[in-house]
Amino acid sequence: MQLLFSVTWGTVSGWWTPVCLLLGLLYAWVMYRQPLDLDRKIRYILFAVRTIAVFILAFLLISPLVKSIVYNPQKPLVLIAQDNSQSINIFKPAGFNSGQLISDLTKLKQDLGDKYDVRLFNFDKALHDSLSSKFTGRQTNISSAIHQLNERFANQNIGALVLATDGLYNEGSDPLYETKNFKSNIYTIALGDTVARRDLLIGNVNYNKTAFLADDFVIEVLAEAYQANGETMRLSVFEDGRQVANQNIVVNSDNFKKVVPLKLNADKKGVRKFTISVAPVKNEISVRNNTETIYVDVLNAKQKILLLYDGPHPDITVIKQAIESNKNYEVKASFTSDLGLLKLSDYSMVILYQCAENSSTALKNFIAKGKIPVWYILGGQANLPQFDNEQKAVQVNANREQMQEVFAQPVPEFSLFTLSDSTRDKISKFPPLVAPFGDYRSLAGNQVLFRQKIGAVPTPYPLLSFKEDNGQRIAVLTGEGLWRWTLTEYRANGNHHAVEELLTQAVQYLTSNSSHQRFRVYPAKSVFDEGDNVIVNAELYNDALELVNTPDVKIDLKSDSGKNYSFLFTRDGLSYQLDAGPLPVGDYTYSALAKLGDQSLTAKGQLTIKPLDLETRQSAADHKLLAAMAKQSGGQMLYPSQIGSLADLIRKNDNIKTVVYEDKHYSDLVDVKWVFVMILVLFSTEWFLRKREGEI
Repeated sequence: MQLLFSVTWGTVSGWWTPVCLLLGLLYAWVMYRQPLDLDRKIRYILFAVRTIAVFILAFLLISPLVKSIVYNPQKPLVLIAQDNSQSINIFKPAGFNSGQLISDLTKLKQDLGDKYDVRLFNFDKALHDSLSSKFTGRQTNISSAIHQLNERFANQNIGALVLATDGLYNEGSDPLYETKNFKSNIYTIALGDTVARRDLLIGNVNYNKTAFLADDFVIEVLAEAYQANGETMRLSVFEDGRQVANQNIVVNSDNFKKVVPLKLNADKKGVRKFTISVAPVKNEISVRNNTETIYVDVLNAKQKILLLYDGPHPDITVIKQAIESNKNYEVKASFTSDLGLLKLSDYSMVILYQCAENSSTALKNFIAKGKIPVWYILGGQANLPQFDNEQKAVQVNANREQMQEVFAQPVPEFSLFTLSDSTRDKISKFPPLVAPFGDYRSLAGNQVLFRQKIGAVPTPYPLLSFKEDNGQRIAVLTGEGLWRWTLTEYRANGNHHAVEELLTQAVQYLTSNSSHQRFRVYPAKSVFDEGDNVIVNAELYNDALELVNTPDVKIDLKSDSGKNYSFLFTRDGLSYQLDAGPLPVGDYTYSALAKLGDQSLTAKGQLTIKPLDLETRQSAADHKLLAAMAKQSGGQMLYPSQIGSLADLIRKNDNIKTVVYEDKHYSDLVDVKWVFVMILVLFSTEWFLRKREGEI
């Protein structure tokens, strides 16, 4: 670090400096012009001291500035990120030694020396500090690792990224897209073996997660085979150990893929486990990817939802399709003018989309008497006074003729139901909805999932919120334009998963107490992946169907192996929640108990924790991807045996060099303490000399 000082000027010209010097000389001349009983040498010294002191004082009056410049050299950062997933050790080429890889990457840090700032990381599903020789990661997300490194070292001198991986990923987006945002050279170390080996596997299974009792449903199995030309794949489906479907498939190439449709029957209610397997063949490299398990929730019947609107709008189709992506729901969209033709008792929920006309008496009575859940969606056509009168969740003082764009801002404290982190993140980046301009007030007991963000300014105004009022659940969305969200998500990801998750989770919460069960216990999802925290929610209602959480709630989880886990729920808002942490793989039944007064209430159910075995799905490394990433960033792809030459490549790269940052700072000279020390020393010296010579 280098520090330089100089004097510059503020609002007063520097030409006043000679005037200050003349003032100092004049003051000293006036003081020492008369003959004093002083030695001439002492007299000249006192004259000089007084001149300098007065000059400095006068100089301070013109307010000069002190400019300080600090030069901070920053060594280039070299980031080394090593793939720690299971596939590195499972599908390794002959001669590959994982311990040697870690040793070579560690030695690379030493070879680069003190001229480079080298940081070490490993990654699987997430990014971790330091290298790792365990290779135990069950998922691989290369793009997330690059993104996190790019964010962690933003605005720093990143010289290069050394990425040691096999190019296989089973989570996240294409790493090639993330590479475009990384402005430094990427050197890829190509691990794994690109030679396809004999392997039969189930690449993917497409299926509906819900089915209805006694109905047939179809699953589509992607059967893959490599280096197995002439073999016969024996594909079987089992339910509770009983074979329910099978098919033989002739493999006619060394790179074989085929989508196989299989018809199954939903003959039992509840979450049903189906195991799809391919019989292994001789010399197959891995049989861990020959089996896939799926879980289908078999329901008695669909819940019907009534969607009312005054006029056509693209949001209507979005809402209907998103909710019906969950096969448990059927949406009837209808004009409010056709309300008299409908049988209201068939519906378990009502969505009022910008209804400007007063609701009919029959609809109001139906909702009030049955405590039917209602979802209000506001927009330019909504009747705001009517809306304020009909519910006690959100009050709006707005002019519906004036509209404004509002972005969704997630509220971390929301606890009524769970949205995935990726969905929350996506929605926060979606285009704005359009809401009436005005003042919004969230009433007591209203829980907000998303607040309005106007431009870059967060506000306390609710965008999407939920409330339970005397046993009736209410939702309020204060903006229109959901069609923008679906278009944006499809353009970015090719699907509508975030919008579908939001709407189906909201509807599931609103309709979940339609049967007015006094005690409800339900897991966040029926099937958890291995390693996930098992989250279970509970709700307890008193005789007035009001949520209470005064009593303790206990739960016993019993695995299919007979092991029992006992927990006590924690209170969360007006409800209960249990985070049981990760549990072993298997099928579980649960039984929960709550005592409300003299009553003992129980709730039972089941959940499943399925093994996560994504790393065995693909055996051939993707070195083409690694070469493309290196070329796109200006780097180079190397093999593990070439790591020793990487230090020289980095040194010879003119783009990887030390950067000196200049930091300028201006301050008033009057604020510099040593100037006052100098003035004090000068006057003290003058006083001391005069005192010694007897002139004071």
